[in-house]
Amino acid sequence: MAKYSIKEIESLTGIKAHTIRIWEKRYNIINPERTSTNIRLYSDGDIKRILNVSILNHHGLKISKISDLSNDEINNKVLQLTLHCKEEDRFVDMLVACMVELDEQRFEKIVSNSVFKIGFEETISNVVYPLLDRIGVLWQTGSISAAQEHFMSNLIRQKLIAAIDILPPCEKKEHNQYLLFLPEGEQHEIGLLFYYYLLKKNGKYVIYLGQSVPLNDVIEIAETRTPPFLLTAFVCSQNSIDVLSYLQELEKIKNVEKIYITGAFANQLTHTSCKTELISNIKQFYKNILV
Repeated sequence: MAKYSIKEIESLTGIKAHTIRIWEKRYNIINPERTSTNIRLYSDGDIKRILNVSILNHHGLKISKISDLSNDEINNKVLQLTLHCKEEDRFVDMLVACMVELDEQRFEKIVSNSVFKIGFEETISNVVYPLLDRIGVLWQTGSISAAQEHFMSNLIRQKLIAAIDILPPCEKKEHNQYLLFLPEGEQHEIGLLFYYYLLKKNGKYVIYLGQSVPLNDVIEIAETRTPPFLLTAFVCSQNSIDVLSYLQELEKIKNVEKIYITGAFANQLTHTSCKTELISNIKQFYKNILV
């Protein structure tokens, strides 16, 4: 079982260490272990309880009242909130708790309630994307393990693939074909899968190559299948690809009219050619591609 310092708990939950100490001392919300040098160590269960307490407190329940509840009672109240919650960031808090606990059943309930309440696209845009941003920070700071990050990412990936599969097939036309792929070394495909979903839902014909595709393979397929539009993402800053040189190679493909690029690393580009267009966010994707 993983153990966390109070600073790591602060990073995971977004709750100040001072507040956590007050909850611990005054209300006995949690009872962390202590080392021989009196340093607090918190468990996965402690994180889940702290997040759930924060959610209930945010919705008006006093800490003194929450402290009288059992874990089961707290969990039930939090699950009930997902039916009435108006703020997407509460869903994010709940999903962080699911990730820490590796709780797939609870993940399904929370996502289903979010989709029922605000729709699938809004759930991805306003819940999943902020969740991924938060997970990225937690992973980079060592607050969660790679296994926990992969657990959550794969559940989200499965949801997107299932949503894509139930859409009717699109007719291939001269000017509605998109080739989607991630450059070699890029593995983070959730954003690209969401774009695949949106394109297919809006009647676009998609050739989806997926993760880590060698440049030569992309060029060969683009030249033989002749899609007028390419869409790719540069997410990982640790990727050794020279983005400008990479794009210049894609721009040499004669039949390609427009290359759309997205991702956190792509947003750092200061110059692109007229053949390349940066998509910085979902709103821009809707405006520039789907309209």
